[in-house]
Amino acid sequence: MARRPSARRGERGERAQQSAEESELKDKLVAINRVAKVVKGGRRFSFAALVVVGDGRGRVGYGTGKAREVPEAIRKATDHAKHHMIRVPLRDGRTLHHDIQGHFGAGRVVLRSAPAGTGVIAGGPMRAVFETMGVQDVVAKSIGTSNAHNMVKATFAALNRCFSPRAVAARRGKKVSEIISRRSESPGAERARSDAGPAARSEEATR
Repeated sequence: MARRPSARRGERGERAQQSAEESELKDKLVAINRVAKVVKGGRRFSFAALVVVGDGRGRVGYGTGKAREVPEAIRKATDHAKHHMIRVPLRDGRTLHHDIQGHFGAGRVVLRSAPAGTGVIAGGPMRAVFETMGVQDVVAKSIGTSNAHNMVKATFAALNRCFSPRAVAARRGKKVSEIISRRSESPGAERARSDAGPAARSEEATR
């Protein structure tokens, strides 16, 4: 039984949309290593690549690939990254919603949201993740190893734990305004009120 023309047009439309989305993706080569495998006749060399792919609007992924030639290894890593992308909620489309930590193996990273104009302050592997993801203002620090693979995986472990106020409010059964008001309140002001005592708080409430 032949397929109806509408089904064929729908498939062509989906493929066109998928190819258009892939054309908008940005990829960055994070690291490439030459690895050797010892065989009977000697050593067989190949190349292992680590690539980060993102759309600049909160979707990002990483992938690894190994091949006898560098371009083939990069292509495999890019395809792997495109099929394993995650979506990270961004605050105003430029920074993270909150500070967060992540670790993988010996890699430990700290990611902090930053005000507008700060820029991307991060090391090489983490900078590639933020630039492809579309983050414009962030402060990141790697505490553990400097291995690119562990740093990228630790960064993704932290990004997987990043939530928007809407998601937190839905999980806790609260309103978004309650979550945002608590976040906007500076810790210094809260400590100052607690140190001032009940008399100062009551005086402030009567104003």
